[in-house]
Amino acid sequence: MAQCMMATMLVQKLDGVESACYTDVELMTGTSVEVREETQMKWEDLPDQQCSMARTSAVLGDRWTLVILSDLFLGVRRFEDFQKRLGISRTTLANRLKHLEEHGVLTQRQYEERPARYEYRLTEKGLGLYPAILCLLDWGDEHYSDAAGAPILRRHKTCGHDFHAVIHCSECGEPVNPRDVEARKRPEDSRFPEVKRGPVTYAG
Repeated sequence: MAQCMMATMLVQKLDGVESACYTDVELMTGTSVEVREETQMKWEDLPDQQCSMARTSAVLGDRWTLVILSDLFLGVRRFEDFQKRLGISRTTLANRLKHLEEHGVLTQRQYEERPARYEYRLTEKGLGLYPAILCLLDWGDEHYSDAAGAPILRRHKTCGHDFHAVIHCSECGEPVNPRDVEARKRPEDSRFPEVKRGPVTYAG
């Protein structure tokens, strides 16, 4: 008997989780169908991933957050100043600042008693983002500045020179670029979840 093969894809809601169910082959002769389910990752799942970039993206990945952080490193502290400079709604700004505060990146400090007014300060955890912000700014200056050059210049107060960020190896002090680095998964430990998204190497 001739066999008819059909490949289908169904998208369902299973226990509140959106899954893609792939029916690989359906044989019209009555043979059972093999179904492979692949759960699609959602934004709220990022903090649960064994991946530092995924977890960081859950905190910083919003379209406004990096711009707010950049302004914080430029000395902006007060809500009204953020709103005037960025031109975003009060609700959006309040939500982003609250999110950063909940993750320990910012803290509020009172600067006026009557009426009570607060400003936002970077915590030690927040200050630790400065190297990442500098690297992103350098990348933007290189690829997206107009003919006038970088919009903001940064001077190292110790030596008095304008500078750009350079990543060095913590052990030997040499500059590091992607071709100098070999990534690997951490050693397996039964007490912790497996690291699934490790480095990938293609032949050739």
